[in-house]
Amino acid sequence: MSGSKSNIRQPRQRMAQNYLLIWVDASIDQADKDCQNTLAQLKNVVNDVNLCTESDQCIEALNKVDKEQAFVITSGYSGQHLVPEIHGMPQLDAIYIFCGNKSRHEGWTQNWTKIRGVHTNIKDICQALQVAVKQCDQDTIAVSFLALNEMASTDNLNQLEPTFMYTQLFKEILLDIEYDRKAIKDLAVCCREVFADNPVELQVIDEFERDYCPQKAIWWYTRECFTYKMLNQALRTMDADIIINMGFFLRDVHQQIQQLHEQQVSSYGRKPFIVYRGQGLMKSDFEKLQKAKGGLMSFNNFLSTSKDKEVSLDFAGRASIEPNKVGIFFIMSIDPCIESTPFASIKEVSFFKEEEEILFSMHTVFRVNTIKQMDNKNELYQVELELTADDDQQLRSLTDRIREEADGSTGWKRLGKLLLKIGQFNKAEELYNVLLEQTSDESEKALYYNQLGVVKDAQGDYEKANWYYEQGLEIQQKTLPSNHRSLANSYNNIGLAYKNMEEYSKALSYYEKALEIYQKTLPSNHPDLATSYNNIGNVYNNMGEYSKALSFYEMTLEIEQKILPANHPSLAISYNNIGLVYDYMREYSKALSYYEKALEILEKTLPSNHPLLATSYNNIGDVYDNMGNYSKALSYFERALDIKQRALPPTHPSIKNVKESIEIVKKKL
Repeated sequence: MSGSKSNIRQPRQRMAQNYLLIWVDASIDQADKDCQNTLAQLKNVVNDVNLCTESDQCIEALNKVDKEQAFVITSGYSGQHLVPEIHGMPQLDAIYIFCGNKSRHEGWTQNWTKIRGVHTNIKDICQALQVAVKQCDQDTIAVSFLALNEMASTDNLNQLEPTFMYTQLFKEILLDIEYDRKAIKDLAVCCREVFADNPVELQVIDEFERDYCPQKAIWWYTRECFTYKMLNQALRTMDADIIINMGFFLRDVHQQIQQLHEQQVSSYGRKPFIVYRGQGLMKSDFEKLQKAKGGLMSFNNFLSTSKDKEVSLDFAGRASIEPNKVGIFFIMSIDPCIESTPFASIKEVSFFKEEEEILFSMHTVFRVNTIKQMDNKNELYQVELELTADDDQQLRSLTDRIREEADGSTGWKRLGKLLLKIGQFNKAEELYNVLLEQTSDESEKALYYNQLGVVKDAQGDYEKANWYYEQGLEIQQKTLPSNHRSLANSYNNIGLAYKNMEEYSKALSYYEKALEIYQKTLPSNHPDLATSYNNIGNVYNNMGEYSKALSFYEMTLEIEQKILPANHPSLAISYNNIGLVYDYMREYSKALSYYEKALEILEKTLPSNHPLLATSYNNIGDVYDNMGNYSKALSYFERALDIKQRALPPTHPSIKNVKESIEIVKKKL
């Protein structure tokens, strides 16, 4: 399959940038020519503009902002009432007053640090916004930290955060996929949806579709347009849809950096050199950075640095005056002799030829050496980093295992499995439907039916899951010997669908068929045997036969402890299951102990919106409820609900279940 995925996409209203703009003025009239002209100028800078004629609408819009930063433009009159209401919101980055009489509003606006200026014409506001959005893009690069004490507390050193691990696998898979010209067209179609009301950006998208070639990848990346902004936003929020659509572009930028690196490496004369980067960090991230002194910091995106100290200091200085941020002036020491992420001077190929920029490919890891305050300014710090080739044992062991599980003969098959792993079920479904349509190979069809069954299972549509599994099994029974392992996998999946439909005797019958094949064909500590024991344990648990369930769960755990790294998500599932049995047996302190072991692993290894984390929070909530600790129960149920509402379809039965649990606990408080 080439990069042809125009039918893998659904219509969307999606953030294409790291920020949005809210314009508040009682006199906004969208039919008015002046208003339309102002709106067009604003959209040239910020694509997503929300118009509000009342202050309440602005507050409502700000409350809906999740992962972005918001800018607000307000009239002087509205601003006097609105600013005190919104100034403390962390998602609000800056406020601009747009009025007819500057002197009337200059007095009261001095009291509010987020007000960046009082303006009487839209051109000045657009110029101020240009600076603010550039700063926002600089400040929102995705980063991960690893503190020394975290290293000391683990058996193996240098365990990095899950966002690092999953974006690393995304990068590896996307670099492995074959693309054709249609991938460029697909991205253009996708971008036209996002920028539908933005004529300037639409012209740039037309130019991109017509002229783009891999040799100009960095030129397009450094141009201040949709390419850089969408990729930055997608990598920060782990938006699989956009990352996949931009996969060819990500690959081309990486390969061009690699080629330039190979051409330039001899010019460094094997001598270390210094580059700079200025940016803001949210205060919560700065606290992590302080704890990571001596530890590691990774940038999970392409990383722009400069040989120009003053440019970087400007970025750090501007960030330091923002209430929620700390300005950071990074001094990065680069040893060209070590094997690390490729980097290159891009002056000759950049859109901006005058900038002294060194661009690193995704996932550059640095050692954090020193952190010190600059010029007694509270919110401005100098941080010295050193490019590292640290080969991170624990991360590598876990990433290798997940890499094995996301295996496949093509990049697309690996991508499907990775999407399932990180809980992006809708995207996986779209991908597998396309793969199914495009193949005539019977064994591949069986595989895709099976994977679609896994997706439907995760979405809570168990009858549809069973239908897909049966389709796959029908093909396999015609083409495979009766004790083939693939048949056992299908029996397991059908058993799971029956278990979820609460038809336990049918489920047990299919699970036992699978176990019989595994016991004949596999060594005693094989992971598939562990899965089989676990499945049978689940059914006995549901049937209320707890001692049998416990026995099968313990056999599962015994195998997993022999073959898996200590922080593998499968171990968490086993701890969870044993916790469940103790919960049902009313041995609550034992249950809580196993649930907490599970949660500790899941929080280290999964993205923060993964459904398994919700299950874990829900289980701990149940135990606290049973132990009579209702305030703790409520706190865990609410965490579970938050994830389920972000990660699952609104009709998923478990959303209703956790809402009911919350109502019951609230009555007990």
